[in-house]
Order: sequence, then structure tokens, then C-alpha cells
Amino acid sequence: MFRSLREDIASVFARDPAARSTWEVLSCYPGLHALYMHKLARWFWNHRLRWFGRFLSHLGRWLTGIEIHPGATIGRRVFIDHGMGVVIGETAEIGDDTTLYHGVTLGGTTWKKGKRHPTLGKGVVVGAGAKILGPINVGDGAKVGSNAVVVKDVPPGATVVGVPGRIVEDGAAQQAARFAAYAVMSNQDDPYAKAIQELAEHSHELEQALAALTEKLARIEKQLAERGGPVEPEHIRVVK
Repeated sequence: MFRSLREDIASVFARDPAARSTWEVLSCYPGLHALYMHKLARWFWNHRLRWFGRFLSHLGRWLTGIEIHPGATIGRRVFIDHGMGVVIGETAEIGDDTTLYHGVTLGGTTWKKGKRHPTLGKGVVVGAGAKILGPINVGDGAKVGSNAVVVKDVPPGATVVGVPGRIVEDGAAQQAARFAAYAVMSNQDDPYAKAIQELAEHSHELEQALAALTEKLARIEKQLAERGGPVEPEHIRVVK
């Protein structure tokens, strides 16, 4: 128990530069409180005392703003940063060293019994507001961008962004990348956003070309007004 607590405190210091002291982590980090209330709730759940497990889970949600079903399986050194609004379903599985930011949902897409929530591998980072839905697998070391909605399997080391989630970076590049807050790297562009940006730039170029043509047309009209009649283009003018 104490070894696990030391590991969890160390993981907070490793992943949150705002952490200043062990006492601060123990007393002021709702993610840590929610995880240890879940450990107790899960003990009751596994010993067939389901109501006590659900009641402790409900109490934990009331105290921390984080809802973890007592049936969920959570690995070691998991860090829930900020945590408000996090929802983790009954059959969800979270691997060691995973990081979840606030507003994350590990939810189901069916009312049927059985496995209906996602499985996250080791070292996964899930950005703020992301939704991972259904009995899908998110591979080790994957990153899910803020507000993404993921409904399909994610390979190890991949980065997923957007609605619906799209893979934007492969595992080889991700292994070389450092940890980034909120699961978004500074050099990662959403391909759809990039395409829209290119279209906007092309539109601006067309507007500039149209403005130049309008200016030339205005000069021609001015010449016509000064000469009192139409001006024939030089390349088709007939010599009389």
C-alpha cells in the first residue's frame, strides 16, 4: 500500500510541474484521492459487496468530481490531472503510467452486458475533454488529443485528434517526442485544419488577383472616358 502510494506521488511530481511538496500532493490532488477511493470501492466490488462499492464510488464522485465505476481496472502510477468531469465506465481497463486530463470519458456505446468500455495500454495520454467510446483498444504509448472522439482501435504510439478521431502521427515519431501537456505536440497539425488553412490562403491569393484586375479595369475605363470612345486593344487594332 505505502509502496504504491510512493509511486503515485512520484508520478505526480514527474508529470505535473505545479506540484511542490508531498503534503500538497496528498492533500490537494483530487485525482489521487479518487484513485484511492476507487481501490477501496473495488475491494468491496470484488468481494460481492456491490452496494458498498457503488456507494463509495458515488461518494468519491461527490468529493472529487471524478466518477470511476468500482468494476473498472486501473493499473499502477495512473495520473488523473485536475480530474473534474472524468468518467470511467465499469469494464474500462487502464494500463500502467497512463495520464488522463479533465473531462475525459471512457464510455460505452451499448446497453448490452459484457465488455463495452475501452482498454488503454501502458503510458497512454488522453487530453482534456477527449471521449474514448466502446470496447476498443488504445495501444501502449498512444496519445489522444484534446476533445477528440475515438471509436476505433488506436495502434501503439499513434496520436489521434479530431472528431471522429484520426491518426496524425505514427509510432516511430511519437517515440522520439517528449511528453506534452494536454496530449498535443506543437508540431502536430490536424490534416483537416491544415487543408482548410491552405484553402484560406488560396482564397486570399485569388482575392488579391481579383483586386489587381479590378484596378486595371478601372484604369481602362478612365482612358475610355478621357478619349471619348472605345479603345481597341493594340494586338487587334486595324491600321487604316
